Amino acid sequence: MTEARTAPPDELLVSLALEGDQAAVTSLVTRYQRRVTGFLAQLVGDIEVARDLTQETFLRVWGALDRFDPAYRFSTWLFRIAHNLGVDHLRRRRLATTSLEGEDREGQPVQVAVADLGKDPLGHFENVALAGALRTAIEGLRPEYRELILLRHFAGLSYQEIADLESMPLGTVKNKLFRAHTVLRGALADFL
Repeated sequence: MTEARTAPPDELLVSLALEGDQAAVTSLVTRYQRRVTGFLAQLVGDIEVARDLTQETFLRVWGALDRFDPAYRFSTWLFRIAHNLGVDHLRRRRLATTSLEGEDREGQPVQVAVADLGKDPLGHFENVALAGALRTAIEGLRPEYRELILLRHFAGLSYQEIADLESMPLGTVKNKLFRAHTVLRGALADFL
């Protein structure tokens, strides 16, 4: 019987990376790349920009790794850097928005739909409608709630990691997320 291998903790990988261990660097990137990209994609609204910002995030992390304070979690530090880059990007470049509903040149209503070939037509309609309603509901949240929702559900951070990242008491994070979830449940009542 073989023993299950456990992944080394971030702190050990950071120490090894500081000693020049490329495998440790690769492990940290592999561990967090998808989560950082997902978080940034939700934050900036563009997957290609998010990929670029993810690369920039990791470049900044490796450039400043010797200044990382091991008293804090690596993931908190990493997501703080990603968050700051995303916010800076949004400040520099106010993204042009396009309505998903509108009119064509003749004044006829136009709707944009994305095909999901894995669903039957009714399931497809429900999926598109739910995704649109969820996106609208998240965008309609107060900015502080929206950011917490993105960190929790798109970046996959724990409550404690969010509290550390946002410099908030843990109870405040839980309370704000509870309120945000309540608002989202109300907005999505027709789907739940």
